[in-house]
This record gives sequence, structure tokens and C-alpha cells, in this order.
Amino acid sequence: MNTGLGRRFGAIVYDSLLVLAVLFLGTLPFVAAAGGEPVEPGNRLYQLTMLLLCYVFFVGFWSGYGRTLGMQSWRLRIETIEGRKPDLRQSSVRFFAALLSWLPAGLGFWWQLFDPEGLAWHDRLSGTRLRHYPR
Repeated sequence: MNTGLGRRFGAIVYDSLLVLAVLFLGTLPFVAAAGGEPVEPGNRLYQLTMLLLCYVFFVGFWSGYGRTLGMQSWRLRIETIEGRKPDLRQSSVRFFAALLSWLPAGLGFWWQLFDPEGLAWHDRLSGTRLRHYPR
């Protein structure tokens, strides 16, 4: 069963809280290295580290378990068109395509409302889909 946009955004809210905690922990070494001062705006190493932490979080969960903790709470799972767990390549494509989906005011997500199969841009580009598994 395909999932609705509300359920998808519910999982995003849950995962956002978890990712914020991971990013907070990832920021601590940068603050410590600066003697307790804030990280300088435009610090490329810091920005790359934050992107890498997000990548490891999402791609690790998707390729390892087929879902993040937020998705598990909403009984969602990412699967291939064949119904299998996505591999590392598909999860990586999904991650970067999801970034693109956010750029034009989240249009890539809203596209799900018009797509005949209920797929968002990153679903289509990665060959995956988000499925709801009721109890």
C-alpha cells in the first residue's frame, strides 16, 4: 500500500529530531577545536561534515533496515519496485535526489499528489517507493 503525504511528512518530522541530535553531537568537536566559540559561517569542512552525517544516517538506515526510526514509528518502509530493501547505490541516489526534492519549495514531495503511482521525485529517480504497512 502506498503512503500518503501526511504520513510521509510525519516520519520526516520524527527523523528531523533525530538528525538534529546527530548534528548537535557532530558540531561539538568543531566548537571544542574553536575553544568554545561558534563555528565560523562558511566553514566548508563543517558543512561537509554535517552533510556526511546526514548521508550516513539516512543511507545507513535505508540500506541496512529499509527504514529510519521515524519511518518505523509511522509503519513505513522503503523498498525497490520489486519489494526488496534498497541497496547502497539506490539509497545514495535517493538521498541526493531527496535534497533536490526539497529545493523548489518541496515540489519533489508534493509531486506525489499528482503522480499516478503516488511517487515523489526521489522515489522515481532511485527506483524505490515508500510503503505503509498497517498493523
